[in-house]
Amino acid sequence: MWTHRPSPALAPFVASMGYGEFTAGVGLELGLPSGTVQLLVNLDRDSLSTYPLDGGPPTVTGGTAVQGPYDGPVLIDPADQRRILWVAFRVGGSYPFLPADAADLRGSLVDLDDLWGRGAGALLRERLLSAAGSEAALTEAEVALRRRARRPLEPDNAVVTAAADLHHGASVAAAADRLGWTPRRLGREFAEHIGLTPKRFARVRRFQRVVRAAASSADPDWARLAAEHGFHDQAHLIHDFRSFAATTPGAYRPRSPAEPNHVPVSTIP
Repeated sequence: MWTHRPSPALAPFVASMGYGEFTAGVGLELGLPSGTVQLLVNLDRDSLSTYPLDGGPPTVTGGTAVQGPYDGPVLIDPADQRRILWVAFRVGGSYPFLPADAADLRGSLVDLDDLWGRGAGALLRERLLSAAGSEAALTEAEVALRRRARRPLEPDNAVVTAAADLHHGASVAAAADRLGWTPRRLGREFAEHIGLTPKRFARVRRFQRVVRAAASSADPDWARLAAEHGFHDQAHLIHDFRSFAATTPGAYRPRSPAEPNHVPVSTIP
C-alpha cells in the first residue's frame, strides 16, 4: 500500500490519499460508517458496488465513484479492492469539490459522472491507469481535485470546529452555542457540509473512537472502552454496535488492526 501526503492547498480537506493492492477475500464484507466522504477509483475492473443488508439489489457504478457519508453498515465486495486508489476527505472536506450538498450523498455510492459530468469518471480512471506508477497516479488524482474545485479552497472553520467538538463528546447545544448559533442552524450547516445531522454524526464518531481502540487489542475491555468514550453502560455500547456494525462488541472481528472498518461477514454470527 502506498500513501501520498496532500499538498498544502488540499491538506485542510483531504485526510489521506492512497493506492493499495489487496488479496480479495471470499464473500462480502461489512463496511462500517465513519461519517466522511471518499473518492474511490477501481483500477482492476471498471465497476464498484455496495449491497444493502436486507438482501436487496446492489448499487453498481462505474469504476470511479464517490462514497457518501454513511451512518450505518453496508456490504462491500472485497474484489473491488484488488487495485484501488482512494481519497479520504476530512469531515466536511469534500464540500469544495462536489456540486451537490453532502446531504444528497448520504448513504450512497454515486458514479463520479453524476457529480462531475458525463465521461469525467472514465477520463480520470484512464489517466490514473496511464500514470507511471502509484505515486504519479496519486499526484494525478490531486491535480484532478484542484481543477474541479468549484468553491474557494478555504475550509469552513465554523463547521470544522463544531465537528471537532462533537467528535470529542460535546453536546449539540454546546457545539452550537460555542459558535453563537442555534442548534437548528448547526443542523442546516451539517446537512450541507457533512451530510448527517449533528446528533447522528456525534454517534458515528463516538463509535469510531471505540472500534479504533478495540481493533488494536486482541482482547478489548469493552466495559472500560464504553466508560472512556462516553457510553452510559455496556448496553448502550451494544445498542450502537448493532446500529453501526450489525453485530455485537464481542463478535467484532475486523479484517486487520489497521482496517477497523472492514469486517468479513464470515466472522459475524
